[in-house]
Amino acid sequence: MTDLNRQWRVATIPEEHLAASNFVLETANRPEPSEGQALCRVLLISIDAAGRAWFKSDTYRRALRAGDVMPGFAIGQVVESRCDGLSPGDIVTGDLGWQEYAAVDASRLERIAPTRPLPNYLSVLGITGLTAYFGLLEAGETKRGETVVVSAAAGATGTIVGQIAKLHGCRVVGICGSEEKQQWLTNSLGFDAAVSHRDPSLRDALRKACPDGANVYFDNVGGPTLDAMLSTMAHGGRIVCCGAVSQYDTRGFAAGPRGVPGLLVLKSLTMRGFLLWDYIDRYPEGLKVLEGWLADGSLKPSEDILEGLETAPEGLVGLLNGANFGKRMIRVANPA
Repeated sequence: MTDLNRQWRVATIPEEHLAASNFVLETANRPEPSEGQALCRVLLISIDAAGRAWFKSDTYRRALRAGDVMPGFAIGQVVESRCDGLSPGDIVTGDLGWQEYAAVDASRLERIAPTRPLPNYLSVLGITGLTAYFGLLEAGETKRGETVVVSAAAGATGTIVGQIAKLHGCRVVGICGSEEKQQWLTNSLGFDAAVSHRDPSLRDALRKACPDGANVYFDNVGGPTLDAMLSTMAHGGRIVCCGAVSQYDTRGFAAGPRGVPGLLVLKSLTMRGFLLWDYIDRYPEGLKVLEGWLADGSLKPSEDILEGLETAPEGLVGLLNGANFGKRMIRVANPA
């Protein structure tokens, strides 16, 4: 174990699109854990579009400032413990940041006992899988035989939403950004159809893919895609608002979709936002189901793993530009 700790810090706050130059890789002393903390070696870092939104304004965390270590949910291994309940060698999850080592309060760490490959615990068996599970089935109240449309369908959450919808007997349409991704969704993940949000005739493409309208729209992007989906919804449809990726990497927030609340009233639509924490008491229930689907092969994990801490900034920039297939993460180290 080295005495040094490489970490990505915020160099500047982007005025327009995020770039790798907004980060700087620095070397500091390895932190020492205080009483009640554990020192963790970072193994895998989750790369999430929300990381871009953290630059813009206070949300569920303080807005990022120059000099901050870039935060990030991660899997780590305890190398030193000054707390009860955690011992060297334990595998944990928590907000460890874009760095090699993190000293974290035990209350902010969750110990896991992996029985599957570690990347699965950042994808299907982590926040991503639980978001898809509860967002689709609880917030979306999805029923067998319905038509489900999901945007950012080739991304981390979208790939799982689509597969869960298929497991529930739904017809599934994915919205993504390239022909390659459209083919991947239909040929590899079993989506019934896929359209590109770059299609200049997006509304027509959606109507063709959903001739009877969409009963559930799982929205990860907001913006013009949500605008197009409002006119594609079936009477009594439900729109689940999970994210607004199209708005994150911009100077400000664009004007909202047209026709709200008119179309909501005309088609008796429901639009509902949610946070995963709304279902925190039911995590074990969701994980049990997800683990079962993984075990019997019903659910395929889609993981896009980049190697080395050095790749983190480009990993996030690439994700914002749609370069990923499935859940993107950075492998920093292997467990001891």
